[in-house]
Amino acid sequence: MKKRLLSPPEYLDENDVEQLQPYRAKLMHQQENTAQALGQKINYIIANSEATSLMLQEIAHLLGDVFKVDCCCLMSVTRDTPNKGSAVNWCSEQYLGSPHSQEILSMDQLLVSSPVVQCVAEPLTVEDISLVQQTLLFSCQSLPIPIKSVLAIPTRLSGHNNGVICLIKFQTYQWDESEKKLLQSIASSCAIALAQVAQAQILNSQKQYLHKSSQHQILIKQLTILSLSNLELNQMLQLVISSTAESLEVDRGLLILLKYTDPMFRNRPKKQIPKAKATLMGEWTKAQNTNHTEKENLEQSFSLSECHLCQRVFTESGKPIMIDNSNEQNDNFQLNPLFAIEQFPATMLMPLENQGKVLGFVVLQQEITRNWQPAELNLVEMVCAQLSNAIIQSQTLRQVQNLVDERTEQLKRSLEVQAKLYEKTKQYVEQLQQLNELKDEFVSNISDRLRYPLTNMRMSIRNLRLPGITPERQTRYLDILESECTKEINLINDLLTLQKLETHQEAPQLETIDLNTRIKDLVAGVERPLAERGLSVNIDLPKKPLKLETEIESFDRILQELLTNVNKYSERDTIVNLQATHRVEQELDQVIIKVTNIGRGISQEEAAYIFDKFRRGKGRWTPGTGLGLALVKSLVQHLHGEIAIESTPIANSQLSEISFTLTLRQFSAATKPNSQQ
Repeated sequence: MKKRLLSPPEYLDENDVEQLQPYRAKLMHQQENTAQALGQKINYIIANSEATSLMLQEIAHLLGDVFKVDCCCLMSVTRDTPNKGSAVNWCSEQYLGSPHSQEILSMDQLLVSSPVVQCVAEPLTVEDISLVQQTLLFSCQSLPIPIKSVLAIPTRLSGHNNGVICLIKFQTYQWDESEKKLLQSIASSCAIALAQVAQAQILNSQKQYLHKSSQHQILIKQLTILSLSNLELNQMLQLVISSTAESLEVDRGLLILLKYTDPMFRNRPKKQIPKAKATLMGEWTKAQNTNHTEKENLEQSFSLSECHLCQRVFTESGKPIMIDNSNEQNDNFQLNPLFAIEQFPATMLMPLENQGKVLGFVVLQQEITRNWQPAELNLVEMVCAQLSNAIIQSQTLRQVQNLVDERTEQLKRSLEVQAKLYEKTKQYVEQLQQLNELKDEFVSNISDRLRYPLTNMRMSIRNLRLPGITPERQTRYLDILESECTKEINLINDLLTLQKLETHQEAPQLETIDLNTRIKDLVAGVERPLAERGLSVNIDLPKKPLKLETEIESFDRILQELLTNVNKYSERDTIVNLQATHRVEQELDQVIIKVTNIGRGISQEEAAYIFDKFRRGKGRWTPGTGLGLALVKSLVQHLHGEIAIESTPIANSQLSEISFTLTLRQFSAATKPNSQQ
C-alpha cells in the first residue's frame, strides 16, 4: 500500500502554522508541476501520433507508469450506443507472463460493458472490489484476474461524457486525493485523444463504406454491359455469379434456374408450391479460387419438392431467405446436398423473379456465421434484377427494350438517392460553418464584455497611484473599481448559471409558494429604482390565494430580470402592468404571468434573437451584459415553462406596448392535487 503523508498535529501554535504554510504551498506547487508536465506529455503524444488505438495505448502506458498501477484502461463511450465502445489497455510487464495474461489484455472489453464504469459522473474509487461485488457487473469470481482496487475518472468533451480512464491495482489500495486530482487534471487531454480516435474510426468506416459502394456501382455497370453483350446464356450466368460472390467476399456462390413442369402454374393459388426442376447453372468457390465450368458440375439437378429452403421462397411470397447460422436454427428442414449446409452454415437465397414468376435463385454462402447487411441485400437484389432481365432477354427478344428501360429507371433512382445524400452532406457542412461563426461571435462578445470593465478598473488603479490625489477623487475611483468588479462578477455568475442550465445538470427543486404574496414582495423590492424613472407598477392578482409549485430561486430571478428589463427600456413616467391569472383547460393547469410596459417597439427581426446571449436590440445603448433575457429563457425552460414576447404599436405614437408572457405549470404531474379550489 502507498504510504500516505502524515497529517499535521491537531493543535498548532502560531509558529507551527507559519512553518506549515510554505510546506503546503510547496506541495501544491509540486502537484501543479506534475499535472502540467503529464498534460504536456499527453499533448505531445496526441500531436505526434496518428489517431489510432496505438496512440491510446501509448497514453495508457504513460499513465500506468506515472501512477504506478498494474493496469490502465482507456475506454471510449458513445451517447447513441452507451453499451458499445472501443477500449485499449496497458498492463505492467510483471503480469504479462502470468497464466492469465490473455485475460488481462482483453479485460478492457469486460470493463466497457460495465454501467458502473460508463456512467460515473465523478471519480469512482474502489479500494477493495470484494466489498462491492454485488453492485458491479463483473466480480473477482467471474474474472480470473485479481482486480482489487479501481480508480475511474470520466472524460468530457462538449459537455458530454466521451470516455473513462480506469486505473487498476491487483491489491487492495486506498487512493488519495492527490492521485484523484492529478488524474482529473489530465482528463481533458485524454478526452481529446479519445475523440480524435473515435473521429478517425468514423472516417475510416465511411471510407470503407464509400469504397464498397464504389465497387458495387462498378459491379452493376459491368453486369449492365454484360447483359447487353452477345455472350451465351450459360457463360453469362457463370460470370455473373463469380463477380457477385467476389464483390461480396463470400466463400461460395451458386446460380440455380427453375424449369416448371406444372401446366397450371400461372393459375395456381398464391403460396402454393409448384412442380419444378432446379438445375445448377453456375458455381464459384473461394477455397478453390477457380470457376467450375465442367458439365458434370453444372448439370446437378433436384426437384423443388426435395428442398424446403427453396420452397420457402414461394410460401413467403418471394422474399429472400437469409440464415446467419444454420446451426442456430430450430427448424428441422430438408435441404438438398448441393447446398452443403454443414460446411456453409451462413446462407442467403435470393429469388430471380420476373413478372411474379420465380426463374431461379442466387445463393451466397459463408463458412462462418455472417450477419447479412441491408446494403448487401440491396446489391444482390439489383444483381438478381439484372440477371432476370438477361434471362428473359435470352428467351424472348420482344421484351428487351422494356427491360432495359426498367433497369435504366432503377439506376436513375439510385443516382437521385446519391444526389440527395450529397445535398444532405452539403447542408451538414453549411451548418458546421454557421456553428463556427456563432462560436466566433460568442468569443468576440464575451471578450468585449470582459475587456471594458477591466480597462476601467486598470485606469482607476493608475489614477489612484497618482501623487497628491484628493480624497474625493480617491473615493470616486474606488467606487468605479467596485462597480466594474461587480459587473465582472455578475457576468461570470450569469455565464456559469447559463452553462449549468444548458447542460441540464440538475432537476428543479420544487416548493409550493403563495403566488400573490411572492409577486408583491418582488415588486416591493424594485419600487425604488422604478420610481426614480417615474415608473409605477399596477398589480392585477387573483382575489383568492393562488398556489404555485416552483423553484423559488429560479422564479424570483425570472421576475427580477423581467422587472429590471422593464426599468431599463420603459418610457419615463409610464405605468407597468403585472398580471397573474389561473387557467385550466382540459388536463392543463397553468399559471399565466404577464408583464407589460410602454417603450420603443421590438421588430420581428429583433424578437427572433432577443432571448439569445449577448444579443440586444438595434440602437439600444442601455448598459448591460446582454445575458438577462437569455438567462430568463433558460430558467423558464428549467421550470418546464414557456415565455413569449409581443410588441403592439400604440396608435398615433412612436411607442409600443411590449408584453412578456410567462406560462408555468401550477403543479407537477407527481404532486398535482385531485381537485382544485
